[in-house]
Amino acid sequence: MVAEPEGPEDRKPQSDEARSAFTPPPGVEQPGVPEEEHPTSEFAVPEGLAPELPSEPEGSAFAPPSTYSAKHAPPAFTPAHGIPLVRLSKDAPWQDRMRTMLRLPVGDRPVPEAPRKEDEPGPAVGRVLDLTLRIGELLLAGGEGAEDVEAAMFAICRSYGLDRCEPTVTFTLLSITYQPSLVDDPVTANRTVRRRGTDYTRLEAVYQLLADINDEAHEVTPEEAYRRLAEIRRNRHPYPGWVLTTAAGVLAGAASVLLGGGATVFFVAALGAVLGDRLAWLCAGRGLPEFYQFLVAAMPPAAMGVLLTLLHADLRPSAVITGGLFALIPGRALVAAVQDGLTGFYITASARLLEVGYFFVAIVVGVLSVLYVAVQFDAQLNPDGVLNPVERPVVQILASMVLCATFAILLQQSRGTVLFATLNGGVAWVIYASIAVTADGSAVMATAVAAGLVGLFGQLIARYHHTSSLPYVTAAIGPLLPGSATYFGVLAIAQNNLDQGFASLAKAAALSLAIAIGVNLGGELARLFMQSPGAAAARRAAKRTRGF
Repeated sequence: MVAEPEGPEDRKPQSDEARSAFTPPPGVEQPGVPEEEHPTSEFAVPEGLAPELPSEPEGSAFAPPSTYSAKHAPPAFTPAHGIPLVRLSKDAPWQDRMRTMLRLPVGDRPVPEAPRKEDEPGPAVGRVLDLTLRIGELLLAGGEGAEDVEAAMFAICRSYGLDRCEPTVTFTLLSITYQPSLVDDPVTANRTVRRRGTDYTRLEAVYQLLADINDEAHEVTPEEAYRRLAEIRRNRHPYPGWVLTTAAGVLAGAASVLLGGGATVFFVAALGAVLGDRLAWLCAGRGLPEFYQFLVAAMPPAAMGVLLTLLHADLRPSAVITGGLFALIPGRALVAAVQDGLTGFYITASARLLEVGYFFVAIVVGVLSVLYVAVQFDAQLNPDGVLNPVERPVVQILASMVLCATFAILLQQSRGTVLFATLNGGVAWVIYASIAVTADGSAVMATAVAAGLVGLFGQLIARYHHTSSLPYVTAAIGPLLPGSATYFGVLAIAQNNLDQGFASLAKAAALSLAIAIGVNLGGELARLFMQSPGAAAARRAAKRTRGF
């Protein structure tokens, strides 16, 4: 079958015969060329109307207006709609203002209301950072919490015009970074804390220097601050060594009386504590770590208690051993550790708690070594003595006050603060004994309530004097320290009663945490009761995550 040829209408056009869709069909004339090459815009100025000349030359949209003045410029940060600008009251203590600043995000921190003039030279950045680190080192070595040290460092930098700074405090390292602007290179300096000592007189002098630096009525130059800081470092301790050794013995004797001992127990416990203190000083002079110092200091009181047992003296050897442990329990470090944990400094809190754990282990090993030898000699040590408390209200109140006074001397406190710490400790023991002994309540709850009152009263008097609360708090918690629970736990372990021993040590740990949390809560309540006009900013700064 032959295919028929395609007609002209069915033939597919060749490529050279194709036409554009915009080509006019045959018979339609091609339109003429328009008069103007480009069409006229609808925004063009009509004919006969002259354009209006601009009043000022055209510039960048980001250029500041002609009325702008850098001297009287508003803060660079303008909060978004609905976020109020943070303003801190000058009536609040500098500790509260700086703590609020540190808890705020960097972008929300208020700038100074009176910025420095452009032609006014400020102090050298390096000298201010070095001064800040040296003062922070003294505070951290003296036992202050990490947040209080950061607040002090931030206050110093801000007083000398270094506003964009970020202090960082860990257990042994202080660091601070200052960045003049977003386009300038940051300046960072750090300092390592090699030694930590307890001298609350020096700590009080440092706080006085900080108060003068932050006070607008005082003009403290960096040179004057360096001079005063050197004088603080050169000052000798207020009490000589023999006074400290005697105070350690009296503290142990007062603690033994607090637990039911008499005059003879007082002197035996004091003798054991004095021997332990001298051995610890000997180890320190030979460069041994603090672990071994605590270990050897815990052995003489335990040996004195064992000696009374072997001599079959009708005394309370448990009171002798427990009294000797009161001066060794690291209550100050424990309070600082829990405070750092509650304020969000978890790395520093973990390091402090680890240090406290090492000290507790050293005390346990020292006492356990002596008690194990005593058990081999059939010494009849009674682990049930803790269940027979002795009620002598007047004698125990006086003993608790003597314990606090000697504890304050060991902390190298100034004589003006010893009296208040003594009274504060006496009140704490009255509250504890009323709940735990008279009302037969929980010892942990009684300890927490008494420690809370100690922290509350100490924080109030510290804010009144614009100084640290440690001199008013640390010595006052002396009667609440868990000396007896520690001793009886170690004794039960030495007698192979592991369950009872670890239960008693767990009770000692619970009492220690109750002391630390109570002290911290009392301080927070003091700040809550004495709210300043800047309380709204403080509430914003206190916001925390919800754990997710």
